[in-house]
Amino acid sequence: VFQSYAIFPHLNVFDNVAFGLRRAGVKGEELRQRVTEACAMVQLEGFEKRRPGMLSGGQQQRVALARALVNRPRVLLLDEPLGALDLKLRKEMQLELKSLQHEVGITFVYVTHDQEEALTMSDRIAVMNEGRVQQVADPTTLYELPKNRFVANFIGQINVFSGIVESVSVERVTLRTRAGASIEAIAPEGEAVGTGAEAHAAVRPEKIRLGGDGDNVLTVRIRQIVYLGVSTQYIAQLPEGETLVLYQQNVHDVAGPAEGDEVTVTWDARNCRVLGG
Repeated sequence: VFQSYAIFPHLNVFDNVAFGLRRAGVKGEELRQRVTEACAMVQLEGFEKRRPGMLSGGQQQRVALARALVNRPRVLLLDEPLGALDLKLRKEMQLELKSLQHEVGITFVYVTHDQEEALTMSDRIAVMNEGRVQQVADPTTLYELPKNRFVANFIGQINVFSGIVESVSVERVTLRTRAGASIEAIAPEGEAVGTGAEAHAAVRPEKIRLGGDGDNVLTVRIRQIVYLGVSTQYIAQLPEGETLVLYQQNVHDVAGPAEGDEVTVTWDARNCRVLGG
């Protein structure tokens, strides 16, 4: 299934979907029945006689899906199939595709550069960099336990602190940044971290709180505020000039800090992990 749909403009929906079957020698009632079933599967009943030019982008992509599924493949390769759709339709189609995959029960190999789309749709994700697989895991593990800095930075937003390992206990690592801040974090699974070594600790923006208590406490200055509806994004500056990003859900009517305010931010060590490799 292609990003650009790649359906035949001179054929109607029925003939587009039937193309592969006819090439395979399927004819008559079996052809009609399988095409009808494939169209129903992607919610295109009643559209069989329409030409692609009479269809919306989402409907054209459904034709491309039906054309692939009608051949009953064991594996379906989708190459950024929703890239040409607008945001709202793309999100609707993501859920439809996921439901469709469960319904037909075959493996979908789905190629995308959209991290949110990958997290939304996948049972397993493989993150690649320059042709090499960096990590393969389910979406939760990939997001919460990235194997290295590339995966951590590629999947969602993340704050990374670099420094020298000051102490190591059974599970915790204390990192001292170049500016002198002390960062408490969890050691990477299966990897030894030595005192005096350079390391990187990472925490997701939604794990950081404005004020309160926590294992890690930093004073920052709010540089920019972005209202996102369900949450507010705060872009803050550390004393050493580095940027810290955090999200706060908009669940209270209480006004948050303003741009230029100096505030305290906190997070727990269990949500901050030293990155391996």
